[in-house]
Amino acid sequence: MKIGFIGLGNMAQAIIGGMLEQGIVAEAEICGSAKTQKTRDAVREKFHIDVKASNAAVAEEAQTLVLAVKPQFLGEVIGEIKYALQPDTLVISIAAGKTLAWLEQAFGRQVKLVRCMPNTPALVGEGCTGVCTSSAVSAEETNYSIRLMESFGKASLVEERLMDAVGAVSGSSPAYVFLFIEAMADAGVAAGMPRAQAYEFAAQAVYGSAKLVLETGKHPGELKDMVCSPGGTTIEGVRVLEEAGFRGAVMDALLATVEKSKKM
Repeated sequence: MKIGFIGLGNMAQAIIGGMLEQGIVAEAEICGSAKTQKTRDAVREKFHIDVKASNAAVAEEAQTLVLAVKPQFLGEVIGEIKYALQPDTLVISIAAGKTLAWLEQAFGRQVKLVRCMPNTPALVGEGCTGVCTSSAVSAEETNYSIRLMESFGKASLVEERLMDAVGAVSGSSPAYVFLFIEAMADAGVAAGMPRAQAYEFAAQAVYGSAKLVLETGKHPGELKDMVCSPGGTTIEGVRVLEEAGFRGAVMDALLATVEKSKKM
């Protein structure tokens, strides 16, 4: 089965790399297109796949087609490929905010559509992806789509009404986590740590804490309480964060992300 990619940016490369590493497909079974010659050359050299200049040529050849372009370009791209697309092609979109109904309207006919929301940790095999499908997609095709997304991390089937929340909680949130790591490292530098070491300590603390949540199954509040000794240093820091409205600010940021996604 030929898998085609329209758009060969970071997320497309994460998916391609995951599929190849997991042995889901071979190099010869993947083709893709990108806007610039520089990107096409780089991806061809990195993955040894068939790279084309024409989006329509990729759409015509693929039995599974991944639309890996930014939301603002998706309408234009679908206009280029909709007549080249084969009737039974499974189309997977990773564009934020573009609903299954929007996609079907753009194609102008019923298409086997899968909507996915991955995130940038996919680049290191630790992605988290929400998946929803149109009524034309079979259970077998749904499982296949999830398996593709699991090649670079975790993937779960969700109702489409939750996709904007998925985009906020897992899609956009790495940016907020990076801000948090940067802020913690800055504090470490202010307290005398070398910057490189401060980044390493801060990042490892976030990584280890996330792993504790996932592997122990304990509530985050319970894990927080385990760190906070009576009258200790950690509870003092928690007090300062609460006074600054830390949790409320995080919630407001994610809910603003949800609202923005709904308007795209």
